[in-house]
Amino acid sequence: MTALSRPAHVEGLHTLADRYDLVLCDVWGVLHNGVKAYEAASDALTRFRARGGRVVLVSNAPRPGASVGTQLDGFGVPRTAYDSIVTSGDLTRLAIEERIDRIVHHIGPPRDMPIYDGLDVRFGSVEEADYVVCSGFDNDEEETVEDYRPQLEAMLRRDLLMVCANPDLIVERGNMILPCAGTIALAYEEMGGNVFYAGKPHGPVYDQALSVAAEVSGRAMAKDRVLAVGDAIRTDIAGAVGYGIDSLMIARGIHAEELGLHKGDLVSDHVQDWVDRQPVRPTAFAEVLSW
Repeated sequence: MTALSRPAHVEGLHTLADRYDLVLCDVWGVLHNGVKAYEAASDALTRFRARGGRVVLVSNAPRPGASVGTQLDGFGVPRTAYDSIVTSGDLTRLAIEERIDRIVHHIGPPRDMPIYDGLDVRFGSVEEADYVVCSGFDNDEEETVEDYRPQLEAMLRRDLLMVCANPDLIVERGNMILPCAGTIALAYEEMGGNVFYAGKPHGPVYDQALSVAAEVSGRAMAKDRVLAVGDAIRTDIAGAVGYGIDSLMIARGIHAEELGLHKGDLVSDHVQDWVDRQPVRPTAFAEVLSW
């Protein structure tokens, strides 16, 4: 299968498992919704690993992989479901380390501060900073990009680089859809600002994931034996297509409402029609991640 052909509707991961040695699985929207874990998804990945496959979770979470692992423990996602975790937070830390002698201005909530743990970082205002790290909204339930417009204008006047620690535009939390750092970064980019995106759909996070998978398995992973699983067209699917690997889109995720899946059964033709209108296509799609 290729991402250019019309995607197949599959009932579960078992129908694809023999074709792949490695699954790069999204976290939020596939393994959990920010409130509870999806047991069927963990079971599917555990079964894939039991057959000899490898699983690396690839998340746009603006926190280190170890921090995400602790969060998954709290949700009840078993460690048997994955071999390792790579996050945009990990790549953000690398970007910070490369600029360790410079002053950083942080945009985002206190919960994202583990990005800087163990690093000798100097923080400053927009007027003092050499660059900016954006991990999200201070209050994603109430704020909009317009609340940050004056700050972005000040950054633009100084031609500051923004490191976007979470390229997602929106995220599902329970029954709410909330904005992410990618929304702020996109606004800054549209204003003419310079942005480095640390996560999906950009290539560096996939390079890191395959490198980690090679370390775990003791061998390099061929791209034609890699499957990306995710629920977002703009990040998960576009990232896989751009990187040259197959993808499985989870329909009952971030796009569920526009797909008409907030209630009732999945209608294959309806999803096919929706996917046909998108700039990129997955290799296959499923209602949820299950075995």
